[in-house]
Amino acid sequence: MKSVFELIGTLSRKIKPFNCRQMSSHPKFYTEKILSAQNDASLKLNHTCVRIKDPQRSVEFYKSKFGMELMGHKKFPDMKFDLYFLSFPKSDLKHNKDGAIDVFQENGILELTHNYGTESDPEFKVNNGNEEPYRGFGHICFSVADIEQSCESLEANGVSFKKRLSDGRQKNIAFALDPDGYWIELVSYNRADSEAHRNEGYKFNHTMIRVKDAQKSLEFYQNVLGMKVIDVNKHENAKFTLYFLSYNADAPRWGQEGILELTHNWGTENDADFKYHNGNEKPQGYGHICISSEDPETMCKEIESKYGDKVQWGVKFNQGKMKNLAFITDPDGYSIEVVPYGLCC
Repeated sequence: MKSVFELIGTLSRKIKPFNCRQMSSHPKFYTEKILSAQNDASLKLNHTCVRIKDPQRSVEFYKSKFGMELMGHKKFPDMKFDLYFLSFPKSDLKHNKDGAIDVFQENGILELTHNYGTESDPEFKVNNGNEEPYRGFGHICFSVADIEQSCESLEANGVSFKKRLSDGRQKNIAFALDPDGYWIELVSYNRADSEAHRNEGYKFNHTMIRVKDAQKSLEFYQNVLGMKVIDVNKHENAKFTLYFLSYNADAPRWGQEGILELTHNWGTENDADFKYHNGNEKPQGYGHICISSEDPETMCKEIESKYGDKVQWGVKFNQGKMKNLAFITDPDGYSIEVVPYGLCC
């Protein structure tokens, strides 16, 4: 069996100070910038969606073990699925026109999707994205004030671990497991090179996916969707690079919510037959990330106008059964939901 180090390629990282780096100035895959994305200060990486087997078990796990709160529960009985939106406690929450918490106007939301009946199917199991031959999605990451105290508390509270702090060479990073086997990375936002120590509770820091061609993916997320690279970690010995993207380039990544981590294992871009599993093909698990803004329709129309068939859509804006949203597809086939603030299902 492969170790956690071999599977994810992230545990031998060397901690580096915040360093904002830019993509090559000579793009070759997505050459035109979508100006409505580049200039939209309201854009957020709003949520990450994963499928779960048993909603009662999973919702209770994230609430009781990590202190998340259920911000919304949206039911779709005609399509036989429910959505559960969880977040770490937040102040000054906005509300939509129906008076409910506007889950689409925040960073750091975890969406759990339950398809009816899976909880009673003894054969059903989600794909956690880290097992061959279905690797793709890697993990979600929570950052904390005191990682040692947090890990001790979690283990005492019955949380299982893929990697404890004491395991392996990297002693300041751990991986917990949720009820479906999804990996939850744990890091501290209080860095060793910083004198300031703060306690702001848990943060839903980032979501990691593996990508085949780093340049192609970076151009897509920057030029098409308007994200910014805020950190890059290159690992010569292990032959992989981590890219961290956010809509907030003005703060160190450790203390943010709503970050996307792209993991590139060197050489995959040169293998014509290589492909990552996108989570939406069988066996399913990971669903998508979602970006939200005040006016996503304008951005979607500009993408269609400038890129035509070069950018693929699962659903174009306002053209599906569910209105006022879109699903765009990235170069690896991962799905990105695009929604407006205040969306009411």
